[in-house]
Amino acid sequence: MPKKLGIDDKLLKEARRIGGYRTNNAAVNAALDEYIRRRKQMDILKLFGTIDYDPRYDHKAIRRS
Repeated sequence: MPKKLGIDDKLLKEARRIGGYRTNNAAVNAALDEYIRRRKQMDILKLFGTIDYDPRYDHKAIRRS
């Protein structure tokens, strides 16, 4: 589905160079993929500290076994 986007030529050129992409399309798709993955990771970070673990759980004992 072709779309006409106003993408900064300098940014696109640098993204292609840094990523080693041969086409603009590949660079844009990779950038979108990375953006989505990072946003999902940020959502996961919000969960830290919200899970209660069993106080009897000893992770060091499991590592030793």
